[in-house]
Amino acid sequence: MKGKWLIAVWIVVLLLAGCSEKEYKPKPISVETDVCEICKMSITHANYAGQIVFKNNDHLVFDDLGCLMEYMIDNGEDKIGAAFIVEEASSKWINVKDAVYVYSQHYWTPMNYGVLAFDTEEGAIAYMEENGEGELLQFEDLYSFNWGVHSHE
Repeated sequence: MKGKWLIAVWIVVLLLAGCSEKEYKPKPISVETDVCEICKMSITHANYAGQIVFKNNDHLVFDDLGCLMEYMIDNGEDKIGAAFIVEEASSKWINVKDAVYVYSQHYWTPMNYGVLAFDTEEGAIAYMEENGEGELLQFEDLYSFNWGVHSHE
């Protein structure tokens, strides 16, 4: 009887482990070989890179947040496990949905979109104050943002 009880407990543990939320992680960017899925340009500035990890664990990489958002807007999020962008201050990967963004037409990014990602609102505000300009954006704002290439005046 004790053996059956132990087997039943073990089955429940395995079932619960199988129901846990899957963790998606970005892969390192290779500036020698990685190419943006949207604009097909080499990712030479990895500090601005974006990445989508699909639920099947495939990855797509992007050279700019604008390219990543173009993919998400055109294709939806159904098959996406997580999306990441490199954080401006630390150069570490952060989830695009958790990031706070700053836009200025004068901020340089590889495709000239001018949107930078920060892991905290305080960091984003400090960056705007340091640079004397910028507009604070949240992830939801990126779906209605004008992603046309912005000129530096």
